[in-house]
Amino acid sequence: MIFTVLIPLLLACFIPFISRFKQKIHTGVFVFFVPFAIFLYFIQFTGTGFESIQHTYNWIPSLGINLDFHLDGLSLLFALLISGIGALVVLYSIYYLDRSENLGHFYVYLLMFMSAMLGIVLSDNVFVLYTFWELTSISSFLLIGYWHFKEKSRYGALKSMMITIFGGLSMFGGFILLSVISGTTSIQVMIANADMILNHPYMPLALGFILLGAFTKSAQFPFHIWLPDAMEAPTPVSAYLHSATMVKAGLYLVARFSPVFADFEWFFIIVSLAGIITLCWASYMAVHQTDLKAILAFSTVSQLGMIMAMLGFGTKAAVFAAVFHILNHATFKGSLFMVAGTVDHETGTRDIRKLGGLFTFMPITATLALFGTFSMAGIPLPFLNGFYSKELFFDSTLDLREGMNATASFLAEAIPYLAVFGSIFTFVYSLYFLFGTFGGKTQVDKLAKKPHEAPFGMLISPAILVLGVILIGLFPNAFNGTFIAHAAEAVYGGDIVKDIHFWHGWDSTAFQMSLAVVGLGAILAVTRTKWNGVYQVLPGTWSVNKVYNSFMEKLDIYSRKMTTFYMTGSLRLYMALILSTILIVTAGFMLATNGFTIDFSNLAPVSIIEVAVVLVIIAAAIGTVFAKKNLAAILIVGVAGYGVALLFVIYRAPDLALTQLVVETVSVALFLLCFYHLPNLKKRNDPLRTKMTNAIISVGFGAMVTLIGISAHSSDWFGTISDYFLETSYKLGGGNNVVNVILVDMRGLDTLFEIAVLGIAALAIYTLIKFKTDKGGK
Repeated sequence: MIFTVLIPLLLACFIPFISRFKQKIHTGVFVFFVPFAIFLYFIQFTGTGFESIQHTYNWIPSLGINLDFHLDGLSLLFALLISGIGALVVLYSIYYLDRSENLGHFYVYLLMFMSAMLGIVLSDNVFVLYTFWELTSISSFLLIGYWHFKEKSRYGALKSMMITIFGGLSMFGGFILLSVISGTTSIQVMIANADMILNHPYMPLALGFILLGAFTKSAQFPFHIWLPDAMEAPTPVSAYLHSATMVKAGLYLVARFSPVFADFEWFFIIVSLAGIITLCWASYMAVHQTDLKAILAFSTVSQLGMIMAMLGFGTKAAVFAAVFHILNHATFKGSLFMVAGTVDHETGTRDIRKLGGLFTFMPITATLALFGTFSMAGIPLPFLNGFYSKELFFDSTLDLREGMNATASFLAEAIPYLAVFGSIFTFVYSLYFLFGTFGGKTQVDKLAKKPHEAPFGMLISPAILVLGVILIGLFPNAFNGTFIAHAAEAVYGGDIVKDIHFWHGWDSTAFQMSLAVVGLGAILAVTRTKWNGVYQVLPGTWSVNKVYNSFMEKLDIYSRKMTTFYMTGSLRLYMALILSTILIVTAGFMLATNGFTIDFSNLAPVSIIEVAVVLVIIAAAIGTVFAKKNLAAILIVGVAGYGVALLFVIYRAPDLALTQLVVETVSVALFLLCFYHLPNLKKRNDPLRTKMTNAIISVGFGAMVTLIGISAHSSDWFGTISDYFLETSYKLGGGNNVVNVILVDMRGLDTLFEIAVLGIAALAIYTLIKFKTDKGGK
């Protein structure tokens, strides 16, 4: 299973080489087979007899962090969406992105994102999940900012990364708390110990941190503001990240941890309230947009809010409806994003005020849009999958849990009305998108180029997704029995046996709610221009974006002030800040934990030779400070270094002595080579305060290091590691010289990289000298 996660990353390493041949064959052709093969791999697990699969690969077992991958119904559903729609998006991008684009970068970022999403939904270890979670934020930042020469692309990419990474760090804190509470990093073990987690005092804090991560990733109010600005990305990115995969990562997180938190009453209140507010606000705001992708962005936020609300309900009906709508939304919204991209590609604009009457010029695209928008609107037709899950959503709002507190009971009573309100505006923006683009009068004179039907290749992917809309609508139980029910059971934590039916009778409250949505929505859609002025009142001048922009401006101002304070160009200030920080943090920690231990009872006797050498080293160190000539200072520093080498000889460590001699010789030689460029030593007339500060930092830092060295020798907190090396050096390394075996065998990689660093430094110095010489310098 690990290969399905890593294969996209491995191929990404070869994309820069493959993209060199893009003029002969589009790079996307090679990329297409990766998600398609992964989709074929996962589709074999669908069926009525599916059982979960667990694979473990050692990574950091000492910390309980292994590459644990768990495939159950929920992760299978998401894996199929990630790989299946990923393949369609790559196919669409072959015709959408011109070969003159930087295709190498695009597909590297896309494959990185694909691996990250697969890692999220398959990981059973919370810290591995977090690693992949942040990788989605980084790769989505790169994808959104793909057209980096556009200011709006850079702005949208930065906003998405700032908000989602903020949530990711919060989620990481929640994971740490959960691992402390449960004593494990495995999600499945946490689910098995849900009672212990629910009764722990840290549980509400862990829940809050995790939900913050989920809400930011899935664009829940008020964190939804990043998603509309992310629409500056190429349309294949929007269709993949912002309809089917990345924005659903937060939904996956809530669904995955529902068995742990669902019995906590505030889980229902927080998640349901956030979801229903997001549904209402985003659907209301979608009608006010003029950019096709902005309409779809707010519609995506509203649909995500609806799914989040259902996950918050936590009932069997709600969980099933949420999982079903995750699949349905991916099909109709993915197709609509591709339709919007096609319209932009063939007309040169996404401004709905300039569009209209395109059904005549683009009949196939318009037909695909009709099926997608009608499904999104929840129009009661048996061949549209959106109606099924929308009616299940209405039904779930009528069957919430009993025995709640006053707050939860009030919310439960209000939710059905809020669900109808949000769905009415969902109906309105669906018709607004469809008829505003393809209906009405043609405005060819306002378009950048004369519209015409898209190339056949660009229509394949949205047509397949629309076909999915129809097939799921006609045969919902075929999909239900193979993987939808399994996904719902993984979330609910128990059996869910539910048949999906189109007709429940005229007396069905859910059906009556759907009729109310269609009726009122149609009226509002027809009269939209009459009441559109309401947006001048609500939201009016108020905007969450203004809060974000103001925060970023203040952050930039105070960051600049702070940076200006310490980035003065003064080497003395830099060293003072660094050493002071180390002194305060380290000494404070040592004092707080009683780390300083002084014990001279087990020391060997000190000879007069050792005392004499140490006195020479001390005198040389002090003399360096008071030296008035560069040459004298260099030689005195050398005396201190050679004195240390002499101590190694006295302590019978010839290898260390030789190393010290080489280092000191090279250091002195380098100083002498640079002697010409060294500034002349001048007596500084620093004020008394500066001298006192220097003295305090110097003496304090030296005393702290001395005390740490004595404490390390005096403490017996840990068993000595020298016994292990003495016992195993010959057995493992085949050598009697323990130090040599340690350097060459036991920590051979450290030695290798140390040599590599020295080699790189030598090459850098040689390059600088050569560059200076070639320029005629001295």
